[in-house]
Amino acid sequence: MSAANDSVFRSEQSERFNIQNIMNIQKKATLVLSDGTRFQGESFGYEAAVVGEVVFNTAMAGYPESLTDPSYAGQIVAFTYPLIGNYGVPTTEVNEQGLSRFLESDKIQVSGLIVSQYSEEYSHWNAAETLQDWLIREQIPAITGIDTRRLTKHLREHGVMSGKIVFEEGAEGQKTKDAGQKTLVAEASCKEIIRYNEGAGKKVCLVDLGVQHSIIRGFIARGVEVIRVPWDYDFNTLDFDALFISNGPGDSRACEATIKYVRAFLTDKETRPVMAVGLGHQILSKVVGATIYKLPYGHRGHNQPVRMVGTNSCFITTQNHGYAVDTADLQADWVPSFVNMNDNSNEGIRHIN
Repeated sequence: MSAANDSVFRSEQSERFNIQNIMNIQKKATLVLSDGTRFQGESFGYEAAVVGEVVFNTAMAGYPESLTDPSYAGQIVAFTYPLIGNYGVPTTEVNEQGLSRFLESDKIQVSGLIVSQYSEEYSHWNAAETLQDWLIREQIPAITGIDTRRLTKHLREHGVMSGKIVFEEGAEGQKTKDAGQKTLVAEASCKEIIRYNEGAGKKVCLVDLGVQHSIIRGFIARGVEVIRVPWDYDFNTLDFDALFISNGPGDSRACEATIKYVRAFLTDKETRPVMAVGLGHQILSKVVGATIYKLPYGHRGHNQPVRMVGTNSCFITTQNHGYAVDTADLQADWVPSFVNMNDNSNEGIRHIN
């Protein structure tokens, strides 16, 4: 496309987006928390009432990745950073392995989005569309003009709670779409075995509870063959060199099948490495004696400080989890490895050998 034609295209594109923004942002939308607290703003997403657990994310950047992270399935996410949308949304194209090149899954996973200020204009080298266009296309409600500082303080004081996004006409009686907490992992997981990088070298069996595509891309980049299996598949029947239990949405208590198969794996006489993250970490910890409890408002952001147990080394980490591990009853050969510096909750365990 010539520079002149590109300029005309962008001008037409901008005009179309501005018209669409004006049409959408004029419509009032309200976030209603389960305790009756209301936050009114304007719609800039798909106009359909929805319910979900209302949580907040403190990251300053990375909203395309967060919105497509399966760990957020069933949740209405509020970003504390005040300006969202200014670098648009990258292309949704996939690579030769069928994985998203820039996102964490093949669709938006959140139930709804809450921001203080939505940026109608965007600029980024790989941006393909506006955040608003993407939300509307994937039918995700979103509200701008909300006092996200007040909302965050409310959730910190009272804990995360369910809520609903409703629209101005007949708001209280609108039928809402509920993600259904008990089926979140089943919906986020793959439905059949998928193999990546076949014949490359060491084989990792990845139990998919709602895995981020960047994790699989990371294994592939390191020359590892990945066998991705559904959350309720008996992976002990397969041949592999190491086990990886992925992140995912919801409560570990809904993953009885995964827990059963992980327990069988750990009792196998053949010792093989096992690693877990997020929901997978909770499941692994549960199998080795720990108990799982719900955090008041979770850890969601790019700046969570964790300390390596037994040292003064501290790491700034990206996290997204609403449950934590109580390590008081861990089996004798398992010990805590990382602790959160903000609330002293556990952020990792390891086997002594």
